[in-house]
Amino acid sequence: MFINQNKKKPHSYFMQLALGQAKKNLGNTRENPSVGCVVTKNNSVISIGCTSINGRPHAEQKALNLSKSKLKSSELYVTLEPCSHYGKTPPCTKLIIKKGVKKVFFSVNDPDKRSFNKSIYLLKKNKILVNKGNSENKLKYFYRSYIKYKTTPFPFVTCKIAVSNDFFTVNKKKEWITNSYSRSRVHLMRSYHDCIITSSQTIIKDNSKLNCRINGLRQRSPVKIILDNNLKIPINANVLNKKNKNRTIIFYNNFNKLKIKRLKNLGVKIYKVSLDSDKNLDLKEILTKLRKLGFQRVFVESGIKLTTNFLYNNLVDDFKLFISNKNLGKNGMYNIKKSLNKFLKNKKTIFDKVNLFGDKLITYKIK
Repeated sequence: MFINQNKKKPHSYFMQLALGQAKKNLGNTRENPSVGCVVTKNNSVISIGCTSINGRPHAEQKALNLSKSKLKSSELYVTLEPCSHYGKTPPCTKLIIKKGVKKVFFSVNDPDKRSFNKSIYLLKKNKILVNKGNSENKLKYFYRSYIKYKTTPFPFVTCKIAVSNDFFTVNKKKEWITNSYSRSRVHLMRSYHDCIITSSQTIIKDNSKLNCRINGLRQRSPVKIILDNNLKIPINANVLNKKNKNRTIIFYNNFNKLKIKRLKNLGVKIYKVSLDSDKNLDLKEILTKLRKLGFQRVFVESGIKLTTNFLYNNLVDDFKLFISNKNLGKNGMYNIKKSLNKFLKNKKTIFDKVNLFGDKLITYKIK
């Protein structure tokens, strides 16, 4: 049963419902966009759908899974222009026509060249009214990662770092810097990114699992990407545990035949990449490879060195800064206030601020 719509602005309301559906599987649809779809008749919702985990079936296919008699003369609200090309599934545009939908509302054109603007022509040709809605800016922000994935050689990159109130990144006492609400938010972020990048140094230091440990979202843990130039990662590291169903990928440069064999026996995918001018693994080459592997949304969760490397190579789209309400003083290590201010001075656009019961989360829109 659905909540009664806003009768004064029904189109806006239905598109908001569709956006809510699209958000459900963000970061879990592989190379496909996460789309939401709402079907209405006589101004009442009769069906909804979202893109499934791993990208198929599409949102429209799920929402239109009713008899033609029930869908005849209905109106369809979808967050992204319906696909019009044949891939692993038939085009959604063809299904919309077949099911007797009379009007289609969407907000953002599909940047995929196989579909861009083509569905509009096909729908109108079959006497279906098409309306590009007024929620374009909001939906374009939601589809930033997919648009970048389709129009550039790189995936969308979000970097996260946590600091004390006096901007230290490490507590000498080996205690958490941020509170439990901030840490839960990080796990939520992991769930809507399809891969997470860290360094072998971070794995050696923390033996992180890099999974999502929120009940109900554990199966949405991202693929783990480890940057390990000399293949120093311990074979017994948590991220290499065979019980962990989410696979691990390692990028390296210095060849180690025995270690590579042992890692492959654990099911790890391994790729050799070049070094940049500073003798670090080439991040652009790594991101290009990840995009080719079908990763849209990359979450960087590592130490200050790798995070800084991403920032200063201008590879970050969104930057998430968690600030604790605690000062570490003499117990703090690696103060980044000056370097962070220097970087963000000319590039920062504060998009969002969230109060996390004492801690703060600031989102900077870098690109």
